[in-house]
Amino acid sequence: MSKKNSIVLKRKNCFSNSRQLLNIYLNFKKKILKLRTNKFLVAVSGGPDSLALSAMCKAFQSNEKKKLFYYVYVNHGIRKNSHLEAKKVQKILNKQNISLKIVNNQKKIINNVQHNARKERYSLLNKECKKKKIKFILTGHHKDDQIETFLIRLSRGSGVQGLSSMGNISSLNSKIKIFRPFLSENKKDLIFTSKKVFGTYIKDPSNNSKKFLRSSVRKLLPILKKHGISSEQILKSINNLKSSSKTINTYFKEVFKKIVKQKGKKFCINKYDLFTLNEELQIKTLGHIIKFLNQKDYPPRSKKILTALKFLNSPKESKHQLGGCLLTNRNNNIYVQKSL
Repeated sequence: MSKKNSIVLKRKNCFSNSRQLLNIYLNFKKKILKLRTNKFLVAVSGGPDSLALSAMCKAFQSNEKKKLFYYVYVNHGIRKNSHLEAKKVQKILNKQNISLKIVNNQKKIINNVQHNARKERYSLLNKECKKKKIKFILTGHHKDDQIETFLIRLSRGSGVQGLSSMGNISSLNSKIKIFRPFLSENKKDLIFTSKKVFGTYIKDPSNNSKKFLRSSVRKLLPILKKHGISSEQILKSINNLKSSSKTINTYFKEVFKKIVKQKGKKFCINKYDLFTLNEELQIKTLGHIIKFLNQKDYPPRSKKILTALKFLNSPKESKHQLGGCLLTNRNNNIYVQKSL
């Protein structure tokens, strides 16, 4: 990156010479100002999306001195020499005077690698938030991630809620939220940002691995486009589903109050009322309770919830385990509580 074309993020109006970067920054600024807090944790991976996010946060802080951003990189320790990659990312950010903290994962991740790595990453980020009393984690999820998530959930038979994909804000737990300011941005624009500001970015080899479903879905997108199914058409469907999901949620809240009773950390569902609902609302009711008890961002997969519901829809008294919770079918009720 030559001095002539370099961008110094600590300067005000640092994106004024690039309309493309300025538009991304103004969109980012508009969204971040709506959050009523002054401290954020920025989840950094070294990819173009998280580096672009770091650039926007640093530029924003130059104009809004009261806003504080803490940059954290989780080294999962899965790949050989992953610590060297972490140091490389730290060096890249240091070019723009961004201080990056590296947190090393101590747990071995062997099975269901992507899911468990994500789970551990957010667990470690959660700990960092608690230390700094931060309420928001910023991530670089973008428009392309939205589409990939939609197709993955479609392949798993998700309902309206799941197919609505990611939202700008979701809860990690009762105290910390995940904020995704780039969901309206294209990946190619974030790559441009990363190259323009830092001159480089880290390429994750797992993105091309045939072992992971997301990698296969990513390769499928150009094929869909070739056959007339564009990204914009898929996004339009996602937005339509989000609208439907909001309507369902409004109705669901009323239904939930009528058929579910809570006593401390134990829930009681009227069995007759539950199984007179349509399948989507049955899944949503049980999933919502399990998500609440686990303080997770997502409930168990719809397929697993359906299996549990079929098992519980019996006149015989029975017990079932799902998502770390004990489900008991007894006396025309279903009781849900955390497993001991």
